[in-house]
Amino acid sequence: MDQKKYYDPADLKNFKNITDFQKPLGDKFFEWYGEVFKEGALTEREKALIALAVAHAVQCPYCVDAYSSTCLQKGADEEQMMEAVHVAAAITSGATLVTGVQMMNHVKRLTM
Repeated sequence: MDQKKYYDPADLKNFKNITDFQKPLGDKFFEWYGEVFKEGALTEREKALIALAVAHAVQCPYCVDAYSSTCLQKGADEEQMMEAVHVAAAITSGATLVTGVQMMNHVKRLTM
């Protein structure tokens, strides 16, 4: 039986290998990525919580694993992490619902 699956948690440690097929762009990505997560107007903990929320919004299991760990390392607790997930859920749900206004406007135009 083939045990291959799309998501393999072990692949996360190989993320650095994305430079193998396009080193100049991969190196630029990692340089930029590193700069983004440095302390700035936002703390590293705040950035990790944002990243965790976005990871859930875009449904990236690798990112969820990575930023769950990073959040803990940066001092976030379980309550803060779950609150960030709820923020992501609220925004994605709201985005879905507000797009319903487009549908409503379209239906109104068609039925008038």
